[in-house]
Amino acid sequence: MSVKAVFMDRDGTINVDTNYVNSPGQLVLLPNSGKAIKLLNKNEFKIVVVSNQSGVARGYLTLVTLGAIHRKLRFLLKKDKALLDAVYYCPYHPNDKSSCRKPDIGLALRAKKDLDIDFKRSYMIGDSQADVGFGNNIGAKTILVLTGKSKGNEPWLKKYRIDFVAEDLLGAARWILNN
Repeated sequence: MSVKAVFMDRDGTINVDTNYVNSPGQLVLLPNSGKAIKLLNKNEFKIVVVSNQSGVARGYLTLVTLGAIHRKLRFLLKKDKALLDAVYYCPYHPNDKSSCRKPDIGLALRAKKDLDIDFKRSYMIGDSQADVGFGNNIGAKTILVLTGKSKGNEPWLKKYRIDFVAEDLLGAARWILNN
């Protein structure tokens, strides 16, 4: 039987968005991120990070550095006993038109194949138009968090189905568990 998952963006959702996190030293978790992910772990959701990382194509960081950033992310979350089941990223520039760039669903298709995810039973949490579009495109429930790019009043919000707006990742996790 396919599993339920919570897809989540990285920058602005789990960690502070510094525009381009290009070294492990720049990675700082947002408050309550570990607590939120641990709560979802305890309730048997697969936790899947999906992230556009065009900083690689722009030359701001290498794939090796991106790997080190993701190792630090896992390390910081592990301190809160929070675990990620998978981290998928798209290293291409927006002009490259890659199917892995959110809102396209290439990363979701990889996760579905690797983890046997049922999109209809899943959620997408993020802070941007690309994140909400990604969630809509895979048929998941979408949650906009106000810890990153979006402040909840942008004109583009009217174009998408958003199931909930949360102050942060913990608010999103609590909403998921109550619905």
